Amino acid sequence: MSRVTPRAARLAAWIAIPAALVASGVVVSTASYSAFSATTVNPTSNWTAGSVALSDDDNNTALFTATGLKPGSTGTNCITVTSTGSLPSAVKLYSTNAATTNNLAANINLSVEQGTGGGFGSCSGFTPAATSGTLYSGTVAGFSTASTNYATGVGTWTPTGSASESRVYRFTYTVSSTAPNTVQGGTAALGFTWEAQNS
Repeated sequence: MSRVTPRAARLAAWIAIPAALVASGVVVSTASYSAFSATTVNPTSNWTAGSVALSDDDNNTALFTATGLKPGSTGTNCITVTSTGSLPSAVKLYSTNAATTNNLAANINLSVEQGTGGGFGSCSGFTPAATSGTLYSGTVAGFSTASTNYATGVGTWTPTGSASESRVYRFTYTVSSTAPNTVQGGTAALGFTWEAQNS
């Protein structure tokens, strides 16, 4: 049996350390270069919603503020409504905030027409649309009960959304010539709302 001297043991230990480092280096080197890779990129995606937008030229002024009415009293006014939305849409007109006393609303005839020409404060040059120019013909009371939201609104205008578009609406009222004495001192009020919904 051979005997290992302390000097031989130390020499074997010193030889073993570089061998271990070499082996470790091989492992590290292999791990550092163990995979190839490649990517392809699609540019960042973006989403933007379209819009529906309406405005009018009334400068926040009511179409009518009429007093001292009597049988046969009449009046006309126009308003221009403009669509600037980017989506195709359909525009409807309906009533809001209806109120009356002494049944005056039922004794005022109302006509609503759609066309071109004129604007708020003047209907000069107004021309009704060739088809479906008259949107409503009845009484103020009738309009206030028949058209109260978009679903029951009136109108045939369908903006394309490709550019700014306008339509003029002519409103004409006439107090019935057969209005009874009971409507004296009566009042009637009605708001008009245009709403666009994309199609």
